[in-house]
Amino acid sequence: VQLVESGGGLAQPGGSLRLSCTASGFTFSNYAMSWARQGPGQGLQFIAGIYADGKNIYYHDSVRGRFTISRDNAKNTLYLQMDSLKFEDTASYYCLKSETHMLIFTSSGPRTDARGQGTQVTVSS
Repeated sequence: VQLVESGGGLAQPGGSLRLSCTASGFTFSNYAMSWARQGPGQGLQFIAGIYADGKNIYYHDSVRGRFTISRDNAKNTLYLQMDSLKFEDTASYYCLKSETHMLIFTSSGPRTDARGQGTQVTVSS
């Protein structure tokens, strides 16, 4: 399993970025996927997840209405469109693969079995 994130960088408050995660080594269309982030001195935080078929989507309250998760199963790619960025969105963003076609939530977020290396997002004026 390989997950490679891209698209991070520097953005101004109120700006936008689009993250991508290219997957390989497994049948992408069979698995739910998620995005999580880790800010400075913080733990990993689930922010968005999507079922294998793309029909069920979940967001953390902190990003709902600003971020949009999507997937293209034909391209084995997961996306995160981030709009109206805030200073507190500064973090390393990770793409995660779930264990099944659906998201199975625990107290800390969905159960996952693989994670990419992350891409840095910095929101600064």
